[in-house]
Amino acid sequence: MTPVLVFGIALLLSLLTRRRWNGGGVPMPVAAPAQPPTAPVPDGFDPRQYGLVSSAELDPGRAGPPLPLLRRKELEALADSCLAGGWRAAAAYVAAAGEDWDERWSRLDFLTRVAAERDAWLTEWRASGTEACAATTVYARLLVQRAWEVRGSAVAHQVPAEQLAAFKSVLGEANAAAREAAELDPRDPGPWVVLVTTARGVPLNRRRFSALWQELTARAPHHVAGHWQAMQYWCAKWHGSDALMLRFAEGAVRTAPPGSVLPGLYLQALTELEQRHGLSGLPDAARLHELLPAVASALAAVPAPHDQLPLLRHLLAHFALVSRQPGLALDQFRELGPWCGAHPWTSTHHPVRAFDHARAVAATHATTG
Repeated sequence: MTPVLVFGIALLLSLLTRRRWNGGGVPMPVAAPAQPPTAPVPDGFDPRQYGLVSSAELDPGRAGPPLPLLRRKELEALADSCLAGGWRAAAAYVAAAGEDWDERWSRLDFLTRVAAERDAWLTEWRASGTEACAATTVYARLLVQRAWEVRGSAVAHQVPAEQLAAFKSVLGEANAAAREAAELDPRDPGPWVVLVTTARGVPLNRRRFSALWQELTARAPHHVAGHWQAMQYWCAKWHGSDALMLRFAEGAVRTAPPGSVLPGLYLQALTELEQRHGLSGLPDAARLHELLPAVASALAAVPAPHDQLPLLRHLLAHFALVSRQPGLALDQFRELGPWCGAHPWTSTHHPVRAFDHARAVAATHATTG
């Protein structure tokens, strides 16, 4: 294996294990979280007395535990095969997911990241006709990623006209590729997730977007990445409002099947509101006291390991503290252990210090409140 491939694979695995919960490809702006109202932490606080790891063990390098060694080696071999010019391992990797559509999407996500490093193998895969829908979906997702790289993360009126035109042109290519993929396998919801993603940039009006959404949910009613992308359409910065976005996310909490991380969508909606408005933009305390425990219960039922689960636990701990539910926050900190490399802590100047203080507040107030 060449040094270039080694570096590329290491980077891909790092992205896989630390990526945001967004289905990949579209940047999400990050702002410093609002600080919850807290009381001072007593001097001499010992986290071990509350079932927490010691402060010296805290690790800001990741959101959660690393991939198991065997899984890591499998992904290294897959990425190495692709980057060296092969595609058969990629086709087999996707096929092995069967009709577990969330797992299939996760695998397509990884392959898109590999293709972003070097994509000659993807061209050959598409030409082979093997797992044609998957290959074309990866190509469509790669175009979406490139379109957003052209656009950047600025608000629309701050993007130069030439740059915005290039963005829409590449996004149009992605849209066409996704339509092609949908025809190649009418059962697969993956192409429709791409179309839901491109809808906010094309853009599509609400009526046409709703038609896309119906196509997606007819194939996979609880598709996690599909819901995340749809929620972005319904948020105020695109084609909806705070109220529409929140209603959509609350619906995910109510309708998600057992074992799904889909209820975590509500935490992402709260993050969007906090970034736009600060604490004043969050739902009232009664609503948070109703829905956050429901989200916690749902996440507790998700089979481990799950790469999205730690990211959501960090958010849940933060919003539990914001809404003065320290016991709920403490439960999440116990589950997280030493890992603190995630939002909201990484949006502060000192992630370890912010994480350590937050769990101290949770522990202190859970036992004295």
